[in-house]
Amino acid sequence: MTAPITSQAKVPFLHGLSAGAVAGHSELASLERADEWINSPPLTASALRGKVVLIDFWTYTCINWLRTLPYVRAWEEKYRDQGLVVIGVHSPEFSFEKDLNNVRRAAKDLGVDYPIAVDSDHAIWRAFNNQYWPALYFIDSQGHVRHHHFGEGSYEQSEKIIQELLAEAGAVGFDRELVSVHARGIEVAADWDSLKSPENYLGYDRTQNLASGGKLVLGEPRIYEVPARLSLNEWGLSGSWTARKETAVLNKPNGRIAYRFHARDLHLVMGPAATGTSVRFRVLIDGKPPATVHGIDVDEKGEGVVTEQRLYQLIRQPKPIVDRQFEIEFLDSDVEVFAFTFG
Repeated sequence: MTAPITSQAKVPFLHGLSAGAVAGHSELASLERADEWINSPPLTASALRGKVVLIDFWTYTCINWLRTLPYVRAWEEKYRDQGLVVIGVHSPEFSFEKDLNNVRRAAKDLGVDYPIAVDSDHAIWRAFNNQYWPALYFIDSQGHVRHHHFGEGSYEQSEKIIQELLAEAGAVGFDRELVSVHARGIEVAADWDSLKSPENYLGYDRTQNLASGGKLVLGEPRIYEVPARLSLNEWGLSGSWTARKETAVLNKPNGRIAYRFHARDLHLVMGPAATGTSVRFRVLIDGKPPATVHGIDVDEKGEGVVTEQRLYQLIRQPKPIVDRQFEIEFLDSDVEVFAFTFG
């Protein structure tokens, strides 16, 4: 994922949108290397000739992509009859995101009903030389990539590019007023001015700032303890955990994670270790139940249940935003935790 604090990276506007300004026109051919298609039969470069195409690279647990989704949905709905084809290329970050059933469920739950090219081996990703979630590529009716945008933001600019490419392709009479999006829940834009906690992974390969004994032990059960005090953006484990490359797995009930953070929202990517099972949990903020600052996946008492592998919103708090201590206790074993993200 793109790191939350830096995900608003800007891309210069391409005045006039000269053909081939960003890249050649061979990228669309890589769609034929999709593992599977959802919501559509397979789409090819030749079948898309004459259409304006918006390629949206995503992975369903990425908070940065989730916050762009309301705009992409709105553009697809507004301009589909004018010749715009939106294609979501699902290129997974975590291994569980390669599971086609998980992708289908996520697409349905999130309202992604436009064509999805499943790119589990990153073949399309590599053909575009892409490096980001989310990433938008704007392709004209002749198959040329004319613009790209990485990360969140620049929505007005992106929609104006869509409009200009549609006009070039001969579309007339469409409404030039920009879409108005009222995001809700997990899709609400980050509070960038208050965000001082970057994304952090909990698996062995990429974690940072672990305060429980310094370093995870790969592949072996170990008892960890949360220190008495955490500094900002430090985290700790308590109980019996096994660290793997992508995740930490709880071996016995009542294991905990503590995190010192500074942000409006706190999310945790997690899931049960075995499909079809569930894990109960309880959240505290500064040692108390979250009450009115609970996220959409937790009640006022801080209670919730992990039922599937996805991103869970656990805290959403009003201003003023200050350093706070988050804790989650899992009442059952066999939960996998992957990453904290903030907003």
